[in-house]
Amino acid sequence: MTPTQKWPEQGWALLQLLLVASFSQAEEPVCMHKGDSENAPLSEDGDIMLGGILSFHSSWKDRQETYKHKPLPLECASLNFRDFQFAQAMIFAIEEINNSTELLPGISLGYKMYDTCGSVSRSVRVALALANDNEVVSAESETPCTRPAQVQAIMGDTSSSPCMAIATVIGPFHIPMISHFATCACLSDKTKYPSFLRTIPSDYYQSRALAQLVKHFGWTWVGAIRTNDDYGNNGMATFTEAAQQLGICLEYSVSFFRTDPPNKIRKTIDIVKASTSKVIVAFLSHMDMDVLIHVLSYYNLTGYQWVGSEGWIIDSQTAERDQHHILDGAIGLAIQKAHVSGMREFILDVKPLNKSGNKLFTEFWESLFSCKFNQSNSSAENQRECTGHEDLSELQHGFTDMSLMPIFNNVYKGVYAVAHALHNILGCNETCNYKMQLDPFTILQHTRNVHFKTKEGDEVYFNENGDPPANYEIVNWQPTERGIVDFVTVGRYDASLPADKQLSLQDKPLIWGQNLKKVPVSVCSEKCSPGTRKVLQKGKPVCCYDCIRCAEGEISNTTDSITCVRCHPEFWSNERRDACVKKESEFLSYEEIMGALLTAASLFGTCMTAVVALIFFRHRKTPIVRANNSELSFLLLFSLTLCFLCSLTFIGRPSEWSCMLRHTAFGITFVLCISCVLGKTMVVVMAFRASLPGSNVMKWFGPTQQRLSVLVFTLIQVLICILWLTISPPFPFKNFQVIKNKIILECALGSTLGFWAVLGYIGVLATFCFILAFLARKLPDNFNEAKFITFSMLIFCAVWITFIPAYVSSPGKFSVAVEIFAILASSFGLLICIFIPKCYIILRRPEKNTKKHVMAKGLTK
Repeated sequence: MTPTQKWPEQGWALLQLLLVASFSQAEEPVCMHKGDSENAPLSEDGDIMLGGILSFHSSWKDRQETYKHKPLPLECASLNFRDFQFAQAMIFAIEEINNSTELLPGISLGYKMYDTCGSVSRSVRVALALANDNEVVSAESETPCTRPAQVQAIMGDTSSSPCMAIATVIGPFHIPMISHFATCACLSDKTKYPSFLRTIPSDYYQSRALAQLVKHFGWTWVGAIRTNDDYGNNGMATFTEAAQQLGICLEYSVSFFRTDPPNKIRKTIDIVKASTSKVIVAFLSHMDMDVLIHVLSYYNLTGYQWVGSEGWIIDSQTAERDQHHILDGAIGLAIQKAHVSGMREFILDVKPLNKSGNKLFTEFWESLFSCKFNQSNSSAENQRECTGHEDLSELQHGFTDMSLMPIFNNVYKGVYAVAHALHNILGCNETCNYKMQLDPFTILQHTRNVHFKTKEGDEVYFNENGDPPANYEIVNWQPTERGIVDFVTVGRYDASLPADKQLSLQDKPLIWGQNLKKVPVSVCSEKCSPGTRKVLQKGKPVCCYDCIRCAEGEISNTTDSITCVRCHPEFWSNERRDACVKKESEFLSYEEIMGALLTAASLFGTCMTAVVALIFFRHRKTPIVRANNSELSFLLLFSLTLCFLCSLTFIGRPSEWSCMLRHTAFGITFVLCISCVLGKTMVVVMAFRASLPGSNVMKWFGPTQQRLSVLVFTLIQVLICILWLTISPPFPFKNFQVIKNKIILECALGSTLGFWAVLGYIGVLATFCFILAFLARKLPDNFNEAKFITFSMLIFCAVWITFIPAYVSSPGKFSVAVEIFAILASSFGLLICIFIPKCYIILRRPEKNTKKHVMAKGLTK
């Protein structure tokens, strides 16, 4: 988790790699030591040696090189107590194995641990020292270049960037390298880093787990701060990808490094201050977080909910430095808690490190107890003198903090993984095969394939990428009354489970930023309620949107719907647009006013026709009734009755039978009616011609011919209707188009040609009848029926001519009402114009109901 150093450091590493490559290609039969030797600050001899690469110091002293002489070795500074803990954990595992009779019996493990001072180039240098041996030989001595590696495996480094450089260099040597804290997902690439293994999960899983955690709490608008190194940049890139897949947007993503110049840090602070997101995902190392806390405190940036990576989320030193409680309520992922019996006591027992009286222990002890030994070169005169017997148990110091026990356990498991691989290679049972030549590649292969359980029950194995299974704890920072942060485990993340079960939260109370008791809200736009849909705001991320109400006939019944769903044609959206409701069916019914009025008009016309027929029947022997064939008059009255009654078939819910009946009944009854009128008109015309001298035309148009003509005209319409019903009859139809929120129940015509053929035939007969009546309107009879027929046909044609555009343009049930009105209007026109004048004479002017008056010429009054 330690950040990468500047590019010049990596340049040195590359230079050294090129030198190694050039030496490996040389054809010299001997190898000679070049450059300064490296001394291992901590070492112990053994039958098989393990290497350790740790940062006992976190930085080094800057020097201005003149390039006039060879640069001096790197002078380290800033003692790093963490890596002392890691070193103790490694030594603890080695001694435990050496004391075991079951693992590597009779074989002792030794170690050499080097200090990198946080420098990438120095990390490469000490890795080469471990791989190539570090003995100083004289120029005259000849040393074979094919010597075995000094160590059989390397433990470390603590951070990702040095591990990438080291793994690149020692990869061709196939020396296993096992890191306990380098999490960059890039290190899983076995084509680049074939000998790299680790006992901590890859950030590939952590980044996705963080994205799922953010999504779980409904935070879709977050900011992101990352360490500007391989750990932070790669981890944040994976998080960003996973967040986008889950619908999370990053308002900003900025890099931060503890050595950044003030103007760059100020720009980062300005970005955070200007943001609207209230959640910050921090993919930072603990050292960068320490610096960031100081900066945030200076600018008084509080009120944010922090989501942390395992690099700092359980770091007690970070919590101690958070004096302004900026990180209170933080939540994030941590390596699973672990306990290794005896390790805590061993780590705190540091006196054995002073076996050789090395300078590192002296510096460590003086820094730990703020004192100085007599032999120390410390210039501080006010410091007390170290005795070497100070009691560590009473000391409150970062070194005594055991919160990083999960990482110590990772070191412990790494050492045991190598030990189990060696145990398998050497064929150890009660004894081991001491004579077997150890090959780094064989050790690497066996280490990859180990599968065992530690004494605490932890299962240890590596996948094909050299990574362990990804299991995390979800930790919440909960401040106590004493002002100390309590790292409370509130959930788990297990990458081996199905996607919907990987993240699980326990039923524990959570503390949020600013000691809130409820989950803070961090969204760019509020959720769109049901009945609306999201519309993206131009030029902004997908999390920023407006909520637009669904259109008529469409609904959304979920929150944050991106689309509105159109209702089924038989349904319509309600007022809130969140549910589809059944459309109201509309048809011309008897219950509504219009249907009732038309029904009343139809029945009135039927009754009126019946009354006229009764009057005619009672006065059937009078001249005015007998004139123009009383038989046709009664047939006409009968057909008019049917016309009035057929209008009733248009009222009510359409059915299959009513649809077929209404149009055919209408067509046949009206043809019967017009045929009777046409017959009466022809009688008038023929009667006039028959009165001319020498005319015998009436014998060709007697009663029989009249009946036959009516029958023939009607049968033609019947034939048309039969063809219509046979080919494509009318049928009930649900019309969804006329009125959007209603279903119009109507009768579809089936064959449009059939419908217009029926109407056309009626129109032809009516037109022909009108022409004949019009020509006979001025015949010199006193009671010329042709005048009334002309007027009735004029009304009839006018009604049906106006019916066509009115019918076509009327919506829904109104088109049915128009058709009924046309039927009733034309029927009333025929009834009133033809029969009412006669009824008036019969009832009110009986003196005119005589043969003499009827036969009188038109000029006679």
